[in-house]
Amino acid sequence: MSSVVRCPTCERSVEWNESSPWRPFCSERCKLIDLGAWASEKHSIPGGTAESEEKLRDSDESDEVT
Repeated sequence: MSSVVRCPTCERSVEWNESSPWRPFCSERCKLIDLGAWASEKHSIPGGTAESEEKLRDSDESDEVT
């Protein structure tokens, strides 16, 4: 038995099984639209900036005894 999910891009119903090669997307087009949104930073995962993470890493390294 396969589950039915909604395409994250267009919200069409998609069966979650081997006959749906683009799952969870309904098509390659919807998959590429989503990829483009990530590439243009319309989607993001919350977190610190790369600069603040670099400063934190540098301060950790300066604390080490060599």
